Amino acid sequence: MMEEIDSLYQKSERLIARTPDKFHRYLLDEIDWNDKLIGIKGARGCGKSTLLRQRLKRLALPSVLYVSMDDLWFVEGNIMDVAEYHFQHGGTHLFIDEIHHLRNWQLVLKNLSDLYPEMWFVYTGSSMLKIDHSRGDLSRRQRLYTLHEMSFREFLEYEYGYQIGPFDLADLTERHAEIAGKVCTETPILPKFEAYLSHGCYPFYQVVSSGYHDRLQEVINVVIENDFPAVEDVTPATIRKTKRMLLLLAEKVPQTPNMSELYATLETDRNQGLKMLNALERSGLLRLLSSVAKNLKNLVRPDKIYLGNTNLMYALSARPDKGTLRETFFMNQLSQSHQVNYPAKGDFLVDQHLLFEVGGRHKTFEQIKDIPDSFLAVDDTDVGIHNRIPLWMFGLLY
Repeated sequence: MMEEIDSLYQKSERLIARTPDKFHRYLLDEIDWNDKLIGIKGARGCGKSTLLRQRLKRLALPSVLYVSMDDLWFVEGNIMDVAEYHFQHGGTHLFIDEIHHLRNWQLVLKNLSDLYPEMWFVYTGSSMLKIDHSRGDLSRRQRLYTLHEMSFREFLEYEYGYQIGPFDLADLTERHAEIAGKVCTETPILPKFEAYLSHGCYPFYQVVSSGYHDRLQEVINVVIENDFPAVEDVTPATIRKTKRMLLLLAEKVPQTPNMSELYATLETDRNQGLKMLNALERSGLLRLLSSVAKNLKNLVRPDKIYLGNTNLMYALSARPDKGTLRETFFMNQLSQSHQVNYPAKGDFLVDQHLLFEVGGRHKTFEQIKDIPDSFLAVDDTDVGIHNRIPLWMFGLLY
């Protein structure tokens, strides 16, 4: 047992040592690392594993261990044995990656928390993870965070070394011209924004270079074929239908969907269809826009469907529509920390009182004129004026 577990320590030390620390995701400094049990959810490829190892690298302690539950060691090995061995040998921190590959993971985390109160446990899992409060009662034991895809603000730092913000939405609506004026005197922003729309949402783009969109297609397959069945009891037929649903929707987004027609094409019923839609949204592959607040206990038909981000559009479409790219970007960046709904007029209602219409530089207020707290998010514009806010600036929110 000792020799077998020692191999995990060797892998951990090697991975931590090789982890770059020049750039880190926004969440690294927002987490309260004093909590003894921390969970981090997020879409595959957004940098959760790197974030864990960066934290351990900063700790620079000999008593830390990083393991991933998709490691072949755990085909036969048991995480409880690892935790006991780690504790007996002075371990203080055990970071567990890809927790959704562990059966009964909530009960395991509860037991780890109970048996080793002196230790710190941090785990990551698919954004599809659902906390079942009847199993382990993790809600009162842990702090749960979500790591979103990389924002345009982060891309500016990651790719170009340019640091700015973040800003809140009030900053953008009240003093966007001031902020944009400063940025645009320091760097040409619009070419960088075009690059982000194509390949800036996932940090691994720097590693795969020209094969990025092919790799993103592989990520999509892994999410549906591996992550989905790891967190839900689904049949192979449902997995196939879910993948086909995504491909069918990718051809038509954004749309006010004819759900009955879609379900008939997929040979499924409404309840199963809504569950597949919800799973694709939780995975980050789709974003569903509705005029009413979301209620997971009573799933409703969305009013509009978007792909999760603009990079996915490039991966799933030979020639993404410019207007759809704009709306998808806005939806992606705002929905991370704001309530976004489908309004009677305009494109997006944010936090129940801010109305936005998204378009190109020649977009007018015709569709939302005389409506209080209404704004245009305009593309191909570096600096705005009054209630005309450059679209790229909504990428500075986190």
